[in-house]
Amino acid sequence: MIESWRWYGDLDAITLPEVAQTGARGIVTALHEIPYGEVWPEDTIAARKARVTDAGFDWVVVESLPIHENIKRGEGNLTALFGNYRQSMANLAAQGVTTICYNFMPLLDWTRTDLAAPVKGGGTCLRFEAVRMAAFEIHMLGRREAEADYSPEVLNKAAAWYQQASESDRDALLASIMAGLPGAFDRYDVPGLRRALQTYDGIDRATLRAHYKRFLEEIIPTATDLGMRFCVHPDDPPRDILGLPRIVSDMEDIAWIMGAVDAPANGLTLCSGSLGANPANDVPAIAARFADRIHFAHLRNVAKDPDGSFEEAAHLDGDTDMVALCKVLIDEESRRGRAGRADHAIPFRPDHGHHILSDLDRSLIPGYPLIGRLRGLAELRGVFRALSHGHPDA
Repeated sequence: MIESWRWYGDLDAITLPEVAQTGARGIVTALHEIPYGEVWPEDTIAARKARVTDAGFDWVVVESLPIHENIKRGEGNLTALFGNYRQSMANLAAQGVTTICYNFMPLLDWTRTDLAAPVKGGGTCLRFEAVRMAAFEIHMLGRREAEADYSPEVLNKAAAWYQQASESDRDALLASIMAGLPGAFDRYDVPGLRRALQTYDGIDRATLRAHYKRFLEEIIPTATDLGMRFCVHPDDPPRDILGLPRIVSDMEDIAWIMGAVDAPANGLTLCSGSLGANPANDVPAIAARFADRIHFAHLRNVAKDPDGSFEEAAHLDGDTDMVALCKVLIDEESRRGRAGRADHAIPFRPDHGHHILSDLDRSLIPGYPLIGRLRGLAELRGVFRALSHGHPDA
């Protein structure tokens, strides 16, 4: 397993020398400053790679090479956008960066309602609160059809929250929901979000799947030719949001994606937190079914509530059996090694983390603290080391 760390470049207050002290040896990064749909120039890629390698790391995964919203909507003549995307891929491959994590979530990336929910023992975490999400959808956006997505109890609590919430409370809720877009160029106020949502009118699950299939048909053959690996990140949370369909949320969705263009380059980012937020998902079972297509792993844990809320748990706590999941990954890595694959090692990173200790005094990207992720990496390192001890391929 390749221990890796997500680093946001100049947007990140955490420095590469600090990352070096975690013991990670791979960097997961992207050119967040380049607008969606534009080509990533090879010299800019080379400069980022030089920063990473000069600090003693390998750039192991791009996270992510974003997909323009017009592709997701199937809107207009997409020839230029697909061409730009393929050129960016070729420029990355020319610099030896060959694994790309991406997502196909419409409009918004990961969504939370609280960026600093308190955790037992001190510190804070990211949280998705069903009551606040319902209050946002129904009372702030005015999307009355959202009432069908929540229980009567949640609806009553949402109305009560909205009535007592101050303007600053509502602003904080909007900011939290927008926070899952680091480096993105679109941030919305409420009227702007309403307008953006209207651009997806008439796009249901089947339509979005058709647009996604076209993307895969346009991109995966090029990935194969370039020796690249593409790995889709599951929806976060794994449920429809704001009336937008989500199509990468469970085992059936992933099976459809892997079959849409059935090629080794068309793979999965196994995110235990995103998949784990769906009560119906057995994350180790999903990992076992698609093990040969896992090109990258995000390892984190969540604790779920009966009303659909969830929050980030410590990496070895929460509702997902992390030890069982890590064993699936170790076994698959060993299988690849026995098959003679030079690229048998699977990169993973400790995803998200609690803001604790001195992280609380720093201005850090929500969910991406230094010490909280260091704790997660150390715990996961111990699990992998224990599972590897005595393993026939260790």
